[in-house]
Amino acid sequence: MSRTVLITGASAGIGAALARTYAAKGWNLILTARREGPLQALADELTAAYGVTATVIPEDLSDPTAPQRLIAAVAARGLTVDGLVNNAGFSRVTGFLDTDLAAHRAMIQVMLTAPVELSRLVLPGMVGRGFGRVLNVASLAGQMPATGGDTLYGPIKSFLIKASQGLHLETLGTGVHVTVLNPGYTLTEFHDVNGSRDQVSRAYPAWMWMDAGRVAQIGYDACEANRASVTPGVMNNVMAGLARVLPDGLALKMVANHARRLERL
Repeated sequence: MSRTVLITGASAGIGAALARTYAAKGWNLILTARREGPLQALADELTAAYGVTATVIPEDLSDPTAPQRLIAAVAARGLTVDGLVNNAGFSRVTGFLDTDLAAHRAMIQVMLTAPVELSRLVLPGMVGRGFGRVLNVASLAGQMPATGGDTLYGPIKSFLIKASQGLHLETLGTGVHVTVLNPGYTLTEFHDVNGSRDQVSRAYPAWMWMDAGRVAQIGYDACEANRASVTPGVMNNVMAGLARVLPDGLALKMVANHARRLERL
């Protein structure tokens, strides 16, 4: 039986890599993001490569009405969401006080509120059918004590980690798998969009960066195995482990040093 996965933020980066990973496994796709052109190009590529059906539904998840509208559009096309990948996201490195309130609201809406609403909208159907997959893309930043200069990003991702783990427990035994993926530095356009490409490239050597396709495959495999959480990469796991065991004061000093290297403090 063919399954269908809805992927947010699918136009580039980890989202596009996840679309390729799911398509290679025979999943049909519902691709959403703000930019219709890249979505359609990806849909055409994956349909040609894997013979899957790829439906494009452009949507801006910073609009509070977008999650309901997106799921209504899916239903209007007669599609069933068997898998959900909450991947849409971005960061702002302009500092909390120098970023206007509307921008903060948009970040919270896209990365926190929308994943909660989309999950709540599709999970009842998944549980009722006895099959479902939810993969939430958080970040290594969510496992850190703070993200200096990008103040809301880490806490939002930390929320997503904890919410995912709670949903993982709630859905055990239902046939629904809920997993949170916590990437570290990944080769995507993410840092180009937030304007920090030069800083992160100077601060961190090439060996610390992971390929988006590899990150996507790790996330897919973890969700299929019904793991609650997965952090790709040995160094990323070391950093997450240190953040858990170091005293808060020392951990915050390390975060501050990290932020200064990135010219955010």
